Amino acid sequence: MPVDVPVYRSLEDALARGAVAAMGIPNDGSAVLVVADDLPDDAAAMVARTETGHCVFYHRPSGLCAVHRDLGHEALPVTCRHFPRLAVRDGRGTSISLTHYCPTAASMLFRDRPIEIVADPEAFPPADYEGLVVDEDAWPPLLNPRMLMDLASYAAWERHMVRRCAHEGRSPESVVATLARDAESLQDFDPAREVLLERVEGLPSDVVHDDEPSGLSLSLEHFALVMDAVPDDLRPEPDEEGLEQVYGTLVRPTWGQWHAPLRRYLAAKAFANWTSYQGRGLKAIVTGLDAALALVRVEAARGCRNAGTGLDADILREAIRGADFALNHLAVGEDLADAWSR
Repeated sequence: MPVDVPVYRSLEDALARGAVAAMGIPNDGSAVLVVADDLPDDAAAMVARTETGHCVFYHRPSGLCAVHRDLGHEALPVTCRHFPRLAVRDGRGTSISLTHYCPTAASMLFRDRPIEIVADPEAFPPADYEGLVVDEDAWPPLLNPRMLMDLASYAAWERHMVRRCAHEGRSPESVVATLARDAESLQDFDPAREVLLERVEGLPSDVVHDDEPSGLSLSLEHFALVMDAVPDDLRPEPDEEGLEQVYGTLVRPTWGQWHAPLRRYLAAKAFANWTSYQGRGLKAIVTGLDAALALVRVEAARGCRNAGTGLDADILREAIRGADFALNHLAVGEDLADAWSR
């Protein structure tokens, strides 16, 4: 974990004073704060890891960060202060979703809570959240490669996507299929004859019904496209052996039990969506949602194969974590948005 210069100085001082201490032993006998020549930009040091790969400040019995616990939120490195938040700051304000690579965020998808957009929640007080920052004079999201939206109309589309995800009893595949139909229906919008906001708010309420695919081939194509957007030095080794068969025998039979957390996952991907600005239209956003769901299927098959058992909550949670690790932390967002736009 990179440590920015001001935090490095304060952490070094706190360690020297005994105000905070490492909770684990650094791997290979390194220092708690590792200084090297090949650090990321704006980093003064890196927080060491233990032999098991955990941050040295992670307190395993409580699950807490010792720095956060003993020194407060402002003493954390920048990445730690903002993770797992994913933010978009534009003319509407700041919109925040979460990356479900965070195990706590992934577990929250399994809680019985309504799917809705919430304004000014206590858990996200006003702050300069890191994320995609859109200049005030920048263009709004694209409806399609030839036409811009306005911010009010895009906000309406965002609300529409989340409402689709909130439909009880619907499969996540039905959500994606319905949004694909809705995005397609807006492509013939004519600003000389109609108002885009009214057109978006007037989208039909009926649903396109769809079920989980019978095979994994299309999901693997989505997975390959995402891997193409991962830099060579970060791309994991291929590990798809046997996934097609495992999907049919261990994933698909019980996939329908997990529609609710999967719809919550899609809602989180739809809100504060970076592809809205990095891509070339609403159809690219929906393709990204389809890709996210596809990656969960692939990771679920991999998890079931490795565990030798059918899909359960633990395997699905780890599959969602794996999908978001690839989408939010390995792949280059602009490259993904470009691929989904094509």
